[in-house]
This record gives sequence, C-alpha cells and structure tokens, in this order.
Amino acid sequence: MPRVLKTTAAAMVAEARTTIREIDATDAIALVGDDNWQFIDIRDIRERRKSGFIPGSFHCPRGMTEFWIDPESPYFNPVFDQDKSYILYCAAGWRSALTAAMMQDMGFEPVAHVTDGFTSWLEAEGPVEHSGEDK
Repeated sequence: MPRVLKTTAAAMVAEARTTIREIDATDAIALVGDDNWQFIDIRDIRERRKSGFIPGSFHCPRGMTEFWIDPESPYFNPVFDQDKSYILYCAAGWRSALTAAMMQDMGFEPVAHVTDGFTSWLEAEGPVEHSGEDK
C-alpha cells in the first residue's frame, strides 16, 4: 500500500514560490558577471559535471546549504558572507525554490532563484561553463 503523506513535493514547491523572488532565465542571464550577484548551483555534483554550470557560479550541495550559510555552524562557508544578492538554481527550479524559502526562513537575504532552473537557462541559450574543477 502506498504511503500517504500530509503534503506533496509539488505542493511544497508551490507554497515556497509564493514567498520567494523568482527570476526567469532571460533576466538571470543578464546578471552573469554582475559583481552584485552570486549564482549558487545547488544541484548534485554529477549534474554539474554532466551538464556544465553558469559561469562564476559556486557549487553548494542542497543538503549542506543550511550549514554553509550559518555563521555559527562549523561548516560555514565565507562565500555566503559577501555583500551580494544570491541567486540559486537547480535543474528545474523545484529544489532551488525550496532552498530559497528555507534560506529566507533562516533570515538569509537577499536570495532569489532561477524560476525554471538550469533547463530554462539552456533553453534561453545562457552561457555554460564546463570544467573538471568545481567551484
């Protein structure tokens, strides 16, 4: 018998999207190279290696975000201690929506996400970097 949940992943994403800033791929492309913005790739490292990534983006696995943004955490990462706006992306915008909402819930702002993720970035012909090195 299938497990019955109180909510679905789709419902959680829909709720998150009511509370966060969404930036479509075309507008996000215009922010590449803007020192006021830091792109954060929350996809799995295998996705990043296979598909490439937004130039200048920093890789932060979704499962570590809470710890890397928290200055009181032993895992705090100084990339999150810059006077910048942060724009998250994943493959389709679901994980990044949930992560942006969580970051806001923790008091981390300003944060936004690419509405339909890296898939829409590719469709909009945004620049893509491929490298054996991970940032």
